[in-house]
Amino acid sequence: MKNKLFTALTAMCVMASCTSPKETPIDRETLVHRNNPQITAIDSLASLSVGNGEFAFTVDATGLQTFPNTYKMGVPLGTQSQWGWHSFDNPKNLKPEEALKEYDFGRGHKELYATQFKEDGRAKDAANWYRVNPHRLHLGIVGFELGDNVTPQQITDIKQELDMWKGEINSHFKFNGNDFNVKTVCHPSIDMIAAEIESKAHAGICFRFPYPTGGHCDDACNWDANDKHSTTIVSQDKQSAVLKHQLDATTYYVTVRWEGNAELKEKQKNYFVLTPQDDKFAFTCTFTPENNATNAATVAETQKASAEYWKAFWTNGAAVDFSECTDPRAKELERRVVLSQYLLAIQCAGSTPPQETGLTYNSWYGKFHLEMIWWHQAQFALWNRAELLDRTLGWYESVEPVAREIAKRQGFDGVRWMKMTDPSGTEAPSKVGSFLIWQQPHLIYLAELLYRNNPDDKKILEKYGDLVQKTAEFMYSFASYDTLNGRYILKGAIPAQETLRAAETVNPPFELSYWHYAMQVAQDWRERRGMQRNLQWDEMIDKLSPLAYNEDKLYLAAETATDTYKDIRFTSDHMAVLGAVGILPMNKLIREEYMKNTLNWIWDNWNWGKTWGWDYPMTAMNAARMGEPEKAVGALLMNKRTNTYLVNGHNYQDGRLRLYLPGNGGLLTAVAMMCAGWDGCTEKNPGFPKDGTWNVKWEGLKPMP
Repeated sequence: MKNKLFTALTAMCVMASCTSPKETPIDRETLVHRNNPQITAIDSLASLSVGNGEFAFTVDATGLQTFPNTYKMGVPLGTQSQWGWHSFDNPKNLKPEEALKEYDFGRGHKELYATQFKEDGRAKDAANWYRVNPHRLHLGIVGFELGDNVTPQQITDIKQELDMWKGEINSHFKFNGNDFNVKTVCHPSIDMIAAEIESKAHAGICFRFPYPTGGHCDDACNWDANDKHSTTIVSQDKQSAVLKHQLDATTYYVTVRWEGNAELKEKQKNYFVLTPQDDKFAFTCTFTPENNATNAATVAETQKASAEYWKAFWTNGAAVDFSECTDPRAKELERRVVLSQYLLAIQCAGSTPPQETGLTYNSWYGKFHLEMIWWHQAQFALWNRAELLDRTLGWYESVEPVAREIAKRQGFDGVRWMKMTDPSGTEAPSKVGSFLIWQQPHLIYLAELLYRNNPDDKKILEKYGDLVQKTAEFMYSFASYDTLNGRYILKGAIPAQETLRAAETVNPPFELSYWHYAMQVAQDWRERRGMQRNLQWDEMIDKLSPLAYNEDKLYLAAETATDTYKDIRFTSDHMAVLGAVGILPMNKLIREEYMKNTLNWIWDNWNWGKTWGWDYPMTAMNAARMGEPEKAVGALLMNKRTNTYLVNGHNYQDGRLRLYLPGNGGLLTAVAMMCAGWDGCTEKNPGFPKDGTWNVKWEGLKPMP
């Protein structure tokens, strides 16, 4: 799959453009180069990464992973993949069904949810085990062997740059009076790094393999458990070696090939050192789940492949140029936009959905959250890179049987997509996540984006048509009919604003709007596939409850949250009400005047210190649709901790989440909409002020629905 994608990207030569023919095309190489990160000191929040969507490798200022402990609590030096997972032993033979608990939300049947338990016993043990397992692996540290007592302070004269046009990290530094020049790349279709090193120091290259921690949020490196795993050399010659790393029932392989004279020796258990004997030295390191790393691409070939891939990436996707804007904020917005494209391509464009910290370090045990896939990946379609979205979305088909069983055990039709999961689709027990429903329509929305990018390609309808149908079947059966008031309601769910409780919440606004939009799209898909419209679905669309509001004509966090503007629970976390218009188009459930009132109140009064990175682009999208472009720009650049973008482009949240890729994806989605607009919008750059300071040029963007 990766090879096909690489070939498709590099073969494309025609630049997509939606600008006027009279406009000068954007100089894309200059655009990218002027936003390359440059590092001049050891900084734990300034690590840089190379990757290909399936695999990523993060380095410190030396160009390799020399000081992992220094970066541990910053942006860690991860080596992670989509396939690298591990589970601890399960001596009690705990079963997923033991973590289920029965609930009654008044829908006429009992519902079983995978939740967490306070009381000791097998149910609690099962919930805890399946929450932690499986967890994503750190595949191994590859760094310089400079000495056991060397400190980062001994590294001087640092000059490091990430060349995003080539996908290449160039690092210069001095150690003990010796110059080091290092070039680091990742192969675009193999889980392999290549490093070219020039130094008279002949410093060794260390390969260290950790045992997993099973921690909720960490670098996944337990260096104090050597007795629990082993690394052995299974084959070796003068220019290569294959290492086998075995952890409980998990095994994977690391193939190291070097160019020049060098010797590989075991320093201690799970720790090997490759020592070069020449001033110029190069090596590749490939990680595979099986001992089948037969591709012997050289370092030069890998560098060439990387440069070709990234040139095609930047040339054929969309581009936005802020260089002619005079607003002083424009330069920073452009930096965030360019860096976010790079980060999402290497971290979030794989064969399974991405975790919120990508392939850099573990959050929520390395598992991914399906309510976040929209935030990571809707932007790929809008930025004319639909093939990267399609690469991931196919995973849903593989876990459809699991999702069908979840719906069945809860008494619903169709498929109910899990919230927190892993490549197998196993549902991670949660007292919150298992009750969310806004991940459900994402499959329909994202499939629609793929279709809109190429409506003549019937393969998209064939590939995702059944999944769209089954997703909508669940959505219809989940809605309850309120006979007394002749309407459909949503209840028994925790909404996107997670401060609300499932048992008390009726008709959260974002979910209502999303049900309305996604069910209409599902009907469109039926017609495109030659099927009749489902009349029951049409009835539900017509009779969905309108959004609830108060006497001040402000929309509530839910129909049952009558104290929305008095209770801190309802003015913290995600202001999901704004997603009802912004992420989604205006619909008959919403009054534009009331939504604009709600935006203005939130702008002035929300507890912005209790928000997340994607709340700012969500606000921007709402503001753009409400005709408030100054607020749209202001939201994207609001000076708040959770809206901070580090020198490497990562969206910093707090000491736990030092990077947060849904923020980056949301930023790109918002900027695409602020430039290219949405269905029915005829205004150019509708999300930017018309005061002459925002002359934004763009090419290739797609409008939002």
